[in-house]
Amino acid sequence: MNFIFYTFLAYFYLGSQIFLLHTLLVQPAHSHPQPCHILARIGHTVRLGALLPPRQSVRVRAALHRALSGLAESGNNFLPYNLSLDVVAREAPSGDPESLFRCVCQDIVVQGVSAVLAFPQTQEEIVQMEFMSSFLEIPFISIIEHGEPLKTQNRFHLQMTTRIPPSGLVELLLAVLQRSGWEESMAVLCQGWEDAGLLDLLKLTNSGWGPSHWHLRAALNLSHSTPHMANISDFLSEHFNQDLSPPASVLLFGADPECASSVLRSAHDLGLTLPTVHWIMGHPLSPDALHSIGLPLGLLAYGEVDHKPLDYYIRDALQLVNRAVTAATVVRPDLALIQNMVNCFDKPNKHELPSSGQYIARFLSNTSFVGLTGPVSVQRNLSRVLTSQRVHIWSLRRDAVGQPTWVTVGSWEGGRLDVEEQGLWQGSWRAGFPVSGSRLRVVTLVEHPFVFTREVDEDGNCPAGQYCLDAGTNNSETLDHLFTERAQGNSSFLPPDFSKCCYGYCIDLLEKLAEDMNFEYDLYIVGDGKYGAVKGGQWTGLVGDLLSGVADMAVTSFSINSARSKMIDFTSPFFSTSLGILVRSKDTAAPIGAFMWPLHWSMWMGIFVALHITAFFLTLYEWKSPFGMTPHGRNRVKVFSYSSALNLCYAILFGRTVSSKTPKCWTGRFLMNLWAIFCLLVLSSYTANLAAVMVGEKTFEEVSGIHDAKLHHPSQGFRFGTVRESSAEDYMKKSFPEMHEYMRKFNEPTTPDGVATLKTDPPQLDAFIMDKALLDYEVSIDADCKLLTVGKPFAIEGKQNVQIEFEQFNWTDYVVYALFNTEGIVHPKLNILSSFTHPHVVLDPTDFHCMEMAAMLRSHDQTYRLQWRIRAETHMVEITIQPGPKVNISQHLPVAGDSTNLPSLHMFYQP
Repeated sequence: MNFIFYTFLAYFYLGSQIFLLHTLLVQPAHSHPQPCHILARIGHTVRLGALLPPRQSVRVRAALHRALSGLAESGNNFLPYNLSLDVVAREAPSGDPESLFRCVCQDIVVQGVSAVLAFPQTQEEIVQMEFMSSFLEIPFISIIEHGEPLKTQNRFHLQMTTRIPPSGLVELLLAVLQRSGWEESMAVLCQGWEDAGLLDLLKLTNSGWGPSHWHLRAALNLSHSTPHMANISDFLSEHFNQDLSPPASVLLFGADPECASSVLRSAHDLGLTLPTVHWIMGHPLSPDALHSIGLPLGLLAYGEVDHKPLDYYIRDALQLVNRAVTAATVVRPDLALIQNMVNCFDKPNKHELPSSGQYIARFLSNTSFVGLTGPVSVQRNLSRVLTSQRVHIWSLRRDAVGQPTWVTVGSWEGGRLDVEEQGLWQGSWRAGFPVSGSRLRVVTLVEHPFVFTREVDEDGNCPAGQYCLDAGTNNSETLDHLFTERAQGNSSFLPPDFSKCCYGYCIDLLEKLAEDMNFEYDLYIVGDGKYGAVKGGQWTGLVGDLLSGVADMAVTSFSINSARSKMIDFTSPFFSTSLGILVRSKDTAAPIGAFMWPLHWSMWMGIFVALHITAFFLTLYEWKSPFGMTPHGRNRVKVFSYSSALNLCYAILFGRTVSSKTPKCWTGRFLMNLWAIFCLLVLSSYTANLAAVMVGEKTFEEVSGIHDAKLHHPSQGFRFGTVRESSAEDYMKKSFPEMHEYMRKFNEPTTPDGVATLKTDPPQLDAFIMDKALLDYEVSIDADCKLLTVGKPFAIEGKQNVQIEFEQFNWTDYVVYALFNTEGIVHPKLNILSSFTHPHVVLDPTDFHCMEMAAMLRSHDQTYRLQWRIRAETHMVEITIQPGPKVNISQHLPVAGDSTNLPSLHMFYQP
């Protein structure tokens, strides 16, 4: 019985909730006639007005008829209750405001229309639709084929554009200019440029990026001249020759194809093309019109693709109204279907009853769907019906057989520029212009530890590092061709040996600079593998590539000198070093007394003096004690003599168990324990420093520095060299001509080659001169510990600096600013000794690479003050241990304690 009762309550509760939801959500707030009465009143028809333009009524009427036919063939007009759509199309006798208003009021509004489709052809007609919709409070949908839509927030006037308006094209052009880094342009105007109005909008907008704005330098007007080839060529030559620095880009406006073709051909003949000038078509072109343009290469053009006809937009506008009426009918069929605005001069009182136009306009603003023109929605803040319009950006390039062809390099849709072919999109950077948005060609030189290389993966990509081209050439056209093939995805075209992955400190710095300064780059390795020097009247290596224009920037371990500074610009140094001398070790046998090296001679003397003093006091305590092993003590079987004390102290010092007598006096035993603690400290320090003695078995060539007699007078066959065409060789040539003449036959092409000559058996060189940072790296990776830098470092004209270098132009300050605002890169800490130094330990950095004693030295620096130095005669390692505070205390504490205990013992046992 209870089960039946609770079941009844559950069903009752569920029914009440359903009834309540139906009352709140489905039933209207105000009573209205039954839908059948409404349908009979409107004749089962929803009426829609269409205001045809007076000048093109036939074309628009035909498009309207096609749209209605297509909607009928689809079998779904989206109207409820099987209602039919009746379009009331009327044409105004003229385009003046009075005729349009009379046509709307007398021929369209009186029919009880839910909305009105308008086709304004001029900007004045768009404004008239704006005022009429606001006054009548009837939704107007203006389908705009030409002109700029109004920027209003009128919910009764929705604007649908069939093409990208001029303001959108201006945004596209500015995006292209921004992407390419062109902040200044020149315009050439042909016939028909006034119709587009793009140039005027560009001048008004003048919206820039970064620290400056886009600037139109000049406008060359050809609209009033004859399109004769000779006249246009003379006109362009006269105006461009007056300007010493031509603009980076030229915008060509005009609808006359003959004039545009003549201008482009003249520019090609005059050499006003890439890389000096980049031409851009200022007005949109159709894809078919591109085939008539074949010059110049690098020309940029744009145009709308997959453009929909007018009837598609009309059909989507009809569907927008039908969907809004259907949604409004669900809530208030009386307001959605019965129009209470049928007389322009008798508007209903909005305070008593809302108009049907207000009601339907609210649903129009919240309707969206996918139509024939793409996704359709309403942008309420601008009162626009958004449709899909896609613009492609094309660039004129050469195909595989050398013929000019148009390549899609980008697209514009929804106010956003998408780049498709990154390598083909950006033009080359030009000297004197900002690097932002440009594509630079960067040259580097493989020099460890600043730049390393590894092989690419199976797909030709670099999982780590940056792709760099190692083609072994400095020919600009060859490099252009190779980089273009890779940008087009033809990596298989490149030989396997050409593709490398560059990584290292300088490459990381280059990546950070590109990110901060917004530029992209193509990286390649210098063809001849040289830094650069004057040879045959021309510069080679990195400097030669910069001066010839093959490269825009060089990033590697590059040094400043006066000759290079006159030709190229350097940034502020991000790493400072000097020149050094690298030698190879020689294996020698350690002398007999090598075991004494871990401790200083004064330390040895102190240990043995303390040993004998301790033995003396042990003997004295034992003989004065009544419990001692003496003839007068209680233990008379054995006698503890001074020799017994020495035997005990030596046994404790060397850690060996021998037959010895131990004192019976408690004071002597306490002194013996103190001696044992002291011996433990000495023994641990000795064994820890013994490893340094083993390193001392290697000796090195004695070279005090660049002024050593062995270098200036190599009479005994002392061989030394450096890297060819490097800053080190330039320094030797200027500062020591005779020495340079001698060492030329021993110079090597690269630093690793020079180091390899030191490590051969027998060695081909006795010393190698190069940047000290590079030599320190070679020492650190020497697994056999055979290399060492010796002598005092010497610099090239002050300090040698690792640099980023450019041609002599005015944007290095921006790179310097980016360098010194880059955390973690500007302040390198390549010296591995920085983590091992300690106030009590003085180390020679040149020797520490082959030592594995850092942990041991750090563990004992609180006990002993260690000093590490190199013997001037043999360059053998010598560790000096000076007694620290703990050792001094352990030595003097037993003597001080025994001195105080001796009088007390004498007084206590005095008879």
